[in-house]
Amino acid sequence: MPTTAAYGVGMQGDLAVTGHADADELLNTDPLALLIGMLLDQQVPMERAFSAPAELAERMGGRLDLGELAGADPDDLKLVFSRRPALHRFPGSMAARTQALCRHVLDRHGGVAEAVWTSAATGAELYANVEALPGFGEQKARIFVALLAKRLQVRPEGWEAAAGAYAQPGWSSVADIDGPEALAKVREHKKAMKARAKASGATPKARAPRA
Repeated sequence: MPTTAAYGVGMQGDLAVTGHADADELLNTDPLALLIGMLLDQQVPMERAFSAPAELAERMGGRLDLGELAGADPDDLKLVFSRRPALHRFPGSMAARTQALCRHVLDRHGGVAEAVWTSAATGAELYANVEALPGFGEQKARIFVALLAKRLQVRPEGWEAAAGAYAQPGWSSVADIDGPEALAKVREHKKAMKARAKASGATPKARAPRA
């Protein structure tokens, strides 16, 4: 069964969001870890979401094996996610989503996580590949396209249009985080956005997954 272990020569990223060197290193060298971290970035702090792949790898015997995750017994995987400290606020649903993600990559991309982006010749194709991933909606897909471009230099023609507002310079999402200072700025941006949404009576887009 294919596994994912590295981006390849010249493709190590500079994402620094977790506050833990080992967890950040995994995100920057293992495409599957990056996909899982992005998937889990919902209803929990960013640091917690993106630290989870490293903890999951430890609980799975020291590495993330896409085939093993895709073929795991769903109840067993739920227990892995639920073991204290739980990998997410909603460990059951996120275990299922992680497995669905791995199965999708296995079926659609030959079990090679980075093929989600290396197979895309244009920004539109890249966005389509990402948006099709289980657990990735429009906003998450645009953020991930921006993350690939800004942190891993994955920039097919038209990536800016695919990423939308997240392609712009600034501190709007995890795509802009390369260290503690940037993390603080992104957090302030999100806080301000929530305050504006609350003042305008807007309903938050994100819905909490079932546990």
